[in-house]
Amino acid sequence: MKIVELIIDESDELNGIEAISIVENPAIEEDFVALKGQEYQLAEADKDKKLLVGALLIPNKPIYRRNGEEEYYIYFSKETVRKAAEKYLIQGNQNQSTFEHEYKLSGLTLVESWIVEDEKHDKSRKYGMNVPVGTWMGTVKVNNDQVWNEFVKTGKVKGFSIEGYFADKYETPQDKGIESELSAIENEEAEYLLNVIRGIIKSDKRYKEGKTIEMESYSDYPDAVSNNAKRGMELNEKVNNRCATQVGKVRAATLADGKPVSVQTIKRMYSYLSRAEEYYDESDKEACGTISYLLWGGKAGLRWSASKLKELDEL
Repeated sequence: MKIVELIIDESDELNGIEAISIVENPAIEEDFVALKGQEYQLAEADKDKKLLVGALLIPNKPIYRRNGEEEYYIYFSKETVRKAAEKYLIQGNQNQSTFEHEYKLSGLTLVESWIVEDEKHDKSRKYGMNVPVGTWMGTVKVNNDQVWNEFVKTGKVKGFSIEGYFADKYETPQDKGIESELSAIENEEAEYLLNVIRGIIKSDKRYKEGKTIEMESYSDYPDAVSNNAKRGMELNEKVNNRCATQVGKVRAATLADGKPVSVQTIKRMYSYLSRAEEYYDESDKEACGTISYLLWGGKAGLRWSASKLKELDEL
């Protein structure tokens, strides 16, 4: 399924967020917290402060979208999230709000805005929100009794959603090439393993007798290969695991644990790593080309797979 990065086009004045909507099912899947005055230990004479705190936009989180028959995901980078937050305030839109993206509301104002910059000590943790670094958080003041009583207190709304215009940043031809090659390699390996299993179950008497079948495999790759796979997994987790297919993630887990890999897998490691090396950018820790390359063992994996295939007369 296609993944599209949405960005703010600086040359287009219309790009940016126009309003904040209170909704029942926020696309970012993070509920806000309805704050009452008592939680701030205010004087007894004060009534509820009617404040809502929640995530407005989370970076690198795939959000499902459907346009007619086309299904795809969108996401925003940390840089775009920060730009969107800044532009929203610069344009003076903090009083613009809607209900379920349909009905314009009055009396709702964004009174606090911040970007999460610390994993442990950010203010969002006070409210039990374990959102990632780079998330745009906001506090909305509800000076509308009808909205507070009918929507907030009854639980009809559970989170924030944004309204605005963004430009589509489609993958570059290079990125498409990486994803296409990686997908093809992983699909080939999945089909190969499936055929092996089918063959074993169908014709091997040892399997039918309950005996163990061992395929030719090797685990003598250096620690650098495992470390690269672990690093790729860590980086992928930071971007909500949006890079690589499930087979690729399983391959990384195998390498990270030092488990043996088959000759066919070694061939695919060499094939992918040798073709995708030019797209690996050590300085870009969020690029799928970089992450996927590490998941397959990185440069150490390329050197080892080439050496192993030569040793086995397979190259």
